[in-house]
Amino acid sequence: MSKVIKVDYIPRVEGEGFLHIKVENGKPEIIRFGIFEPPRFFEAFLIGRSYEELPEITARICGICYQSYFIVAAQAVERAFGVEVPPEIKKLRKLAKYGEWIQSHILHIALLHLPDFLGYPDAIHMAKDHGDLVKTALRIKKAGNSILETMGGRAVNPVNFRVGGLYRALKKEELTPLLDELKWAADQMPGFIKFLASLDYPDFERDYEFLSLSHPDEYPVNEGNLITNKGINVDPMDYESVIEEFQVPYSNAYRVRIVGRDDVLTGPLARVNLNFEKLHPAVKDVAKEIGFTVPCRNQYKSIIARGLETYHAILGAIEIIENYQPPEKPYVEVKPKAGKGASATEAARGILYHRYTFDENGKVTSARIIAPTTHNQYTIENDFRARADELIKLPEKEAALEFEKIVRNYDPCISCATHFLKLKIER
Repeated sequence: MSKVIKVDYIPRVEGEGFLHIKVENGKPEIIRFGIFEPPRFFEAFLIGRSYEELPEITARICGICYQSYFIVAAQAVERAFGVEVPPEIKKLRKLAKYGEWIQSHILHIALLHLPDFLGYPDAIHMAKDHGDLVKTALRIKKAGNSILETMGGRAVNPVNFRVGGLYRALKKEELTPLLDELKWAADQMPGFIKFLASLDYPDFERDYEFLSLSHPDEYPVNEGNLITNKGINVDPMDYESVIEEFQVPYSNAYRVRIVGRDDVLTGPLARVNLNFEKLHPAVKDVAKEIGFTVPCRNQYKSIIARGLETYHAILGAIEIIENYQPPEKPYVEVKPKAGKGASATEAARGILYHRYTFDENGKVTSARIIAPTTHNQYTIENDFRARADELIKLPEKEAALEFEKIVRNYDPCISCATHFLKLKIER
């Protein structure tokens, strides 16, 4: 007896994707999670461009994680040219990233992921029974958007950022009006996280190799070494010595693995596991109250990790604004030279890595961009493998939903975190 569980298209997961499972004698023999990645040519058409253009161009890769793409590109340029930005500018970058984390995390938690746990096909149906929860989430999301609007002029692709800092330094009186909504959001988060902790989670764990940044003094956002729970600890300049991209015959998309080992998991659960003690004390208190302990190896509980990080970002944003002192100058002057620069930052979904080389005029001669989704593609496929024996026994629609849930655990992009899988069983 044999059958094929076939998902023809997984749209807009950095391209188009599919799931193919071949079952022989009741056992999954072939499990393939593939992506048809369309040519976007970002790395190619950066060649010959000026360093000044890099952040603006690469930031257009994503409308949700714009700030992460901008900052990591700017940091890679600054590293190549030996530029050190002052602490005040680093804090402003962190504040912008907190705004991005808040709006991205809450969007995924409440509108894209939570319906899976509550048994609804989408957030619209869920809102009929949980209207107050959805309204609260949207208001928290707006608080995150407001940070970016205030700092950069608009929530999507803000325009006040540049290599070396910002075009215009913000005054404290421009930021303080954000505090009322942020403090309101902070008051909502403990109850919101407790609600997430009350959900019914599958009893599933894997021995993941978690990957995140690690900073000696703070929860990682834009700076630090790349570390894993299995011994890796390197500067982002040495990223390519420990992480390798590879392809499989059935997919056009790159995926990554640890050199000499296997898959890697990046994102909120990895960050919380590797940096729990650096979370805001109030966030750690809530985690302890709900019984969330590290290491947590259940990726379904990434929704709790996202909630904890949202709370941390809100509290962190409040602290930066309350203690804000404008920098003496909004940006550091940058003088181009031949060189190589690499940087990693923590996008909401995980590690984002950029590496560039430049000629003496600051023109790009090579570029490499590895997004969080690329890091997690192989891991998602291995999660399919880990649960396939169990899931292939379910009726067709139930099996499709359960495979979808595995993908949405990772929030790989705004589009793919919807109810997209069409399951076909051939007997």
